[in-house]
Amino acid sequence: MSLPKSTLPRLLNSRSAVFAITRSRLPLSSSSAGVASTSFKAGITNQSRSISTRRKYATEAKFDPDTVERATDEVDVCIVGGGPAGLSAAIRLKQLEQERGGDELRVVVLEKGGEVGAHILSGAVIETRALDELIPDWKELGAPLNQPALSDSMRFLTEKSSFPMPHPPQMNNKGNYIVSLSRFTAWLGEQAEALGVEVYPGFAGAKVLYTEDGKGVKGVITGDVGLDKDGQPKDSYEPGMEFHSKVTLIAEGAHGSLSKEIQNKFDLRKGKDPQTYGLGIKEVWKVRDEVYEPGKVVHTLGWPLDFKTYGGSWLYHMEDNMVSLGLVVGLDYENPYLSPYKEFQRMKHHPFFANILKDGQCIAYGARALNEGGLQSIPKLNFPGGALIGCSAGFLNVPKIKGTHNAMKSGMLAAESAFESITRSASEQTESEAESEIEGTPIDMSGYATAMENSWVYKELKEVRNLRPSFHNPLGLWGGMAYSGLDSLILKGRVPWTFRNKVEDWEATKKASQVKPINYPQPDGKLSFDILTSVSMTGTNHAENQPVHLRLPEEAGAKERHTQTNVTDYAGLLGRVCPAAVYEYADAEGSEVDAAGKKFVINSQNCIHCKTCSIKTPTQDIKWTVPEGGGGPKYSE
Repeated sequence: MSLPKSTLPRLLNSRSAVFAITRSRLPLSSSSAGVASTSFKAGITNQSRSISTRRKYATEAKFDPDTVERATDEVDVCIVGGGPAGLSAAIRLKQLEQERGGDELRVVVLEKGGEVGAHILSGAVIETRALDELIPDWKELGAPLNQPALSDSMRFLTEKSSFPMPHPPQMNNKGNYIVSLSRFTAWLGEQAEALGVEVYPGFAGAKVLYTEDGKGVKGVITGDVGLDKDGQPKDSYEPGMEFHSKVTLIAEGAHGSLSKEIQNKFDLRKGKDPQTYGLGIKEVWKVRDEVYEPGKVVHTLGWPLDFKTYGGSWLYHMEDNMVSLGLVVGLDYENPYLSPYKEFQRMKHHPFFANILKDGQCIAYGARALNEGGLQSIPKLNFPGGALIGCSAGFLNVPKIKGTHNAMKSGMLAAESAFESITRSASEQTESEAESEIEGTPIDMSGYATAMENSWVYKELKEVRNLRPSFHNPLGLWGGMAYSGLDSLILKGRVPWTFRNKVEDWEATKKASQVKPINYPQPDGKLSFDILTSVSMTGTNHAENQPVHLRLPEEAGAKERHTQTNVTDYAGLLGRVCPAAVYEYADAEGSEVDAAGKKFVINSQNCIHCKTCSIKTPTQDIKWTVPEGGGGPKYSE
């Protein structure tokens, strides 16, 4: 069932009312009366379709969502993910349309967060190069970049002391801004809407739609709403919509579920190094006037991590007496007893941090997986009918600890390629191209991949390609620091070799019998906190009675096998690596036991969508899927 354009916002309003996540400024918003009167011009209401679906399956044992009739909508470009990359692509598409004098290009952005920016962590240093190109008058338009970076330093930490280190040129922040990335993303959303982009928060891209022959992508399906924990429709059930698009841009962020599926489907990682990741954990604090130095940027290496574990910390003095501090731990660490969350908590008791945080107030917490593989781990960027942009591909500059500018640029270049392909006139097409279009052949986005290879993004990443992999050596931190110093200060990447990322992060994990347990101090409730207290500061919320979105294989014995291996061989690693206490291997007896005297518990309501579990689990049997749209953390406050 295809819907006219005028009907779509009203349909989405009906679904949004279910979980009350819309904002008055977005096209989804409407009065309660408008929501109540929603109807389709096609002659069937969303409500009646849901009622008939519930009746149909009321007496059936198993509900199959693939058999449900879904509303469909035809758009030109569908962008999955409303982060900096996705919104930059949307803005650039509408800019190009205006330059050509058109007004018919339909660009839709689907964002799983309840608000644009809600799943973006607050506190970052942003380089404005891409923003200057995209929106040159961003200052006049009120972009929330209010605190320029005024000083840089780098320190090496021991357990009780800290020492100054040479500052690599890649970490120079002159001209950059310390920002709340969630606020900046929300502002980008406003700019996109002002240009005519249809932005729909609270709607997760849940499933890829393929062409009939399976050789291309023709759009996505948004997630169903109103299924209970057993997958059966509740009274509030609303099936997801099908968005059919000429071009589909995947901008989910690092290790997204659709990104993984598409990379596997089209073999986009062939000939590429494995992607590697870090887990970034951060807090935002309000601090005393006497320790607040607006614009100060500090990075550290060393303690609390050992020399075999890659990672480092940051401290950024933002505006309004706020500081962002955090720790990134490379997920290729060896010891399954290591807890990135507890490493971060004990780090704050180091005199360097404790003196700043004393008598302050922690006001926000969050965590997210970061791409660390660099240039050699970027997959093929295009597939038939679309492309990967932003952190779905992995453009983070690890030595810079910045990726927003690269993500935005990738979205802009993808937009230019998509616009050119969509709007090419019949007179410019070859006979074979015209024939292919008639036959419905997916649009070729290889021009985007070529543009990226010729862009300043690839030049930047090529220069630093060997720095992060240089830490994969017998001397660990010491060998990596020595090579990185030589390369960043003198060689600048002008060498004939490229270090490889040879193994997945989960493969680097040793068995518990090969390492020593790590004892962590108890939190004091002032500088350090228990994990559930931290999770409460994320604003995370998921509907309780919905299918668990963190899934083991649907086969007999999967839970037992997972528990046996992860408890006996890896000491319950998931219970430590997850920064939100989602996973437990709880003591159990009798029929409650899954294996090894433990019951495997998934507290999916705690999930803050960091994706770490599916990256680091040694058994690689945790599948992260999108929950109901609007669920998850709310970082924008």
